[in-house]
Amino acid sequence: MKPIFVRGISNQFRLTLAIILSVALLVANHRLDPVRQSLSSFFSPLQYLASVPGVALDWSSESFATRNMLALQNKELLRQQLLMSERLQRFEHLRQENERLRALLGSPAYLDSRKMVAEVLEVASDPFHHYAVLNHGSRSGVFVGQPVVDAQGVVGQVVQVSEMTSRVLLLSDVSHGLPVRITRNDVRLVANGTGELDEIELRHVAKSTDIRVGDLLVTSGLGNRFPEGYPVARVMEVLTEDGQSYARVTAQPLAALDRIRYLLLIWPSPDSGVTLPSQPTVPAADHSSSDNVSKADSAVPAGGSVTPAEASKPVTAPATKPSTETTPPVAEVH
Repeated sequence: MKPIFVRGISNQFRLTLAIILSVALLVANHRLDPVRQSLSSFFSPLQYLASVPGVALDWSSESFATRNMLALQNKELLRQQLLMSERLQRFEHLRQENERLRALLGSPAYLDSRKMVAEVLEVASDPFHHYAVLNHGSRSGVFVGQPVVDAQGVVGQVVQVSEMTSRVLLLSDVSHGLPVRITRNDVRLVANGTGELDEIELRHVAKSTDIRVGDLLVTSGLGNRFPEGYPVARVMEVLTEDGQSYARVTAQPLAALDRIRYLLLIWPSPDSGVTLPSQPTVPAADHSSSDNVSKADSAVPAGGSVTPAEASKPVTAPATKPSTETTPPVAEVH
């Protein structure tokens, strides 16, 4: 009887064959490397082409999946941009206010004198009355006749004081007078308001007075009201006409009277020798008394304080000479 299973290849032969094939493949792998690189370069475009449908499918699915999310993100970014724009506008406003305040504190005031920043609550600039109402009054130590300046120069002086507010008569008011001097030659004059915010005039200036267009006018310190040296105005026009005894001189105030918002209240320095007047306070909101204040202030063109005793006196024009100036005595209320 023949056997069902015939004896196969021996294990020793299989091992020998495997070793021979391994050595042959090792040798062929080194020698066939250029061929393999060539085949890889040949089939690479086919691999990329085969992967295009999968990549396109993934891209389209991601695009459709994120479209709503991108729309929501776009709306959120637009909302944030609007909020940031509004905040930027407020920051710009605060930056401008900060610059104005810094310029105000750096105004040409004496550093050893007390100063206080005040905000303008009301401004009146009709042809007959130029005044501003500030948010500080007697509670803050404000007094009648106190000098008021801005970052560029003199604005005016306090004429009425209440507990919480005060009224400032502007330099351009027709009843305001201020002793000034020319920095170039120290000629002393009196600057008077004309009812125009951008113009004041120098009255009773002799034709022989040495004054030129462009001369800087500063406070002279006479009258013990304004400290000496504060910028007031710059001469804009000097006219001499035949038959006239005096020259017509106009100047432009250095203070921005048409856009005042923050002002600086000045107290006299301790070593200035100026004593603070003790005067009764007058409600600053009483507009009916503005005429009396204007008349009283016009009676003291040298920037003196106004008292109730003087308010009843008749208004007289100051008679000054070009080179010298006298300040009428001011009665004090004790």
